[in-house]
Amino acid sequence: MSLILFACVVRVRDGLPLSASTDFYHSQEFLESRRRLKTLALRLAQHPGRGSARGRDFSIHFSSSGDVACMAICSHRCPAAMAFCFLETVWWEFTASFDATRVGLASRPYAFLEFDSVIQKVKWHFNCVSPAQMKSSLEKVQEELELQPPAVLTLEDMDAANGVMNGHARVYSEPAPNVRMEPVTALGVLSLVLNIMCAALNLVRGVHLAEHSLQVAHEEIGNILAFLIPFVACIFQCYLYLFYSPARRAKVALMLLFICLGNVYLHGLRNVWQILFHIGVAFLSSHQILTRQLREKQLDCGV
Repeated sequence: MSLILFACVVRVRDGLPLSASTDFYHSQEFLESRRRLKTLALRLAQHPGRGSARGRDFSIHFSSSGDVACMAICSHRCPAAMAFCFLETVWWEFTASFDATRVGLASRPYAFLEFDSVIQKVKWHFNCVSPAQMKSSLEKVQEELELQPPAVLTLEDMDAANGVMNGHARVYSEPAPNVRMEPVTALGVLSLVLNIMCAALNLVRGVHLAEHSLQVAHEEIGNILAFLIPFVACIFQCYLYLFYSPARRAKVALMLLFICLGNVYLHGLRNVWQILFHIGVAFLSSHQILTRQLREKQLDCGV
């Protein structure tokens, strides 16, 4: 029997199936695993990036990043490293073929059924190529699993989520999300340093003004907020540059707007050159955030 029996791609936020492989297995336990996989797909948003649920003959594995998750039913003989290497390969192939907008706008199940041919090709490769030929890639994935173990779900938990029993699925391990960004560039480091400097200037001026305003008047509250809101925005820009976050464009635009409006409001407390400096740093940071993308596929796993 093959090691990888079934695979599908689903949308994380609502469990909508986007594509799936054709399977020819009709044993009772396999069909039960399919039912549990569908149940788990509806609750993926509540789980971390990687997870597994093991049965007697079959195991369910899932790996998600952003709003796309890949799931598989594997034989109990299939090593976890191979299963997650397979899922990551399918994820990269899918996200390279269909952009996030199309995924988000999909309204019917299996809207990308044509991707089935790619799933079958990757599945055939992993089932037919010996582990020795993928040794390097599998070792890398195994190291990741040892450092960040996948969440372990019990089949009883999955049944409970489906209404068979009362309760909720429990997560026994809490790994970090499986998202990798491109390396930080020198210009990116410069934008971080300048952003931290702007944040510090805003914080110092805002706190100093707040201490002074407690003794003087309430008109200064607007100026205090005009310092502190850009301070928070600068810190959040640093976060957006260092870590992946969904809807980055909207968040970057919002932070840039806060910084620009705050500095324009402070005209009088800051001269034109100071305002241009803060706004220039904000634009530089925004550009660096938007140009730093998810890291290109590293694990080809022999495909």
